[in-house]
Amino acid sequence: MLSQPKANRPVGIFSIPVLVAALGYFVDIYDLLLFTIVREPSLHGINVADADMVLASTKIINWQMVGLLIGGILWGVLGDKKGRLSVLFGSILLYSAANFATGFIQTVDQYAWARFVAGIGLAGELGAGITLVSELLPKEKRGVGTSLVAGVGLSGAVAAYFTYKLSNDWRLCYMIGGGLGLGLLILRISVAESGMFEHAKAAQAARGNFMMFFNNARRFRKYILAILIGLPTWYVIGILVNLSNRFAGELYGDKTLESGRAIMFAYAGISLGDIAVGLLSQKLRSRKKALYIFYFMTILGIIFFYSPLNNSNATMYATCGFLGFATGFWAIFVTMGAEQFGTNIRATAATTIPNMVRGALVLINLMFVDLFQKAWQWPLLQSGIITGVIVIGITLVAAYFTEETFHKDLNYLEVEEMIP
Repeated sequence: MLSQPKANRPVGIFSIPVLVAALGYFVDIYDLLLFTIVREPSLHGINVADADMVLASTKIINWQMVGLLIGGILWGVLGDKKGRLSVLFGSILLYSAANFATGFIQTVDQYAWARFVAGIGLAGELGAGITLVSELLPKEKRGVGTSLVAGVGLSGAVAAYFTYKLSNDWRLCYMIGGGLGLGLLILRISVAESGMFEHAKAAQAARGNFMMFFNNARRFRKYILAILIGLPTWYVIGILVNLSNRFAGELYGDKTLESGRAIMFAYAGISLGDIAVGLLSQKLRSRKKALYIFYFMTILGIIFFYSPLNNSNATMYATCGFLGFATGFWAIFVTMGAEQFGTNIRATAATTIPNMVRGALVLINLMFVDLFQKAWQWPLLQSGIITGVIVIGITLVAAYFTEETFHKDLNYLEVEEMIP
């Protein structure tokens, strides 16, 4: 690692760069969760039969996830090669255009392609924003600033839910998402590039080399651990909350629960949790201690979710809200990923790590559905519990071996040599 000169003067927590990153992530989450909220009415709107609903839905969401994985690498590399602001501008233009296009789709294939392009665009927003804020804020305020970004941003899911409920027009919801994104470009004109990036650029260091995470054993270990500590969020959202109507039927025999509403409560909780975990991290002066406390709350929430006490729609909605709060460590998780690596590959890390976790939902679902339920013929509740035990177990081990980054100075570069 090579030391670099001091970067430009740090900004405040409530500065324009932090505000722009927060609003950008707000639009990101609005668009990312919108399909989940309008899934059934939108598929009915393009004449998909009830019998084909699951197949069509799976195809569309899988294409979106593939887009997120590809976009995560693409925007991460560009963020380190061309700058953090280039990604913020480019990603918003791409997913805004894709969301406008989604408002006009007529077939499942068109829907899938539109969400694929949107996924590529959406993949760049959080990583670039967190990287920029982390590099502009003083290290004592990084956790609070990035948590504020995520806290405001994740409320976009709540906005998406109420936008649809008030308009009852899924096409209009997608167009609104596109319009919100384009409106952000005006605010972003006044945001300056990270001084750390400018120094890395001047130093002629190798920037945005994705393979640097794999050609060095120490970096590879840090990269894998940074991904694994975020798994509980998508186990909770992707399985427990997303399928809360099915779990309600198994737990207390009521299948009237609205999964879109459960998602809204969960993301409201995540939004509050992200702000709380940042403040807690600041108070404890430790990322890992705050993470352990939220893991403990997540475990308690999962136990209650499967318990006989979760016996009505009201308790299910409340439990989803609590689980959202408990897994509201997304900002700290992404911030820790950014803090693990030098300036020349930091945006690549911060952008690919959360999208790798999102992509891991595919593997978690393979275990939960294809292995436990289909191959081994386990019932829904047993499959969910064992999946949760495995995910939480892996995460706790990964967190134990992850380094503390609260006091870490980010103004350094990673060397490119292959060191075991």
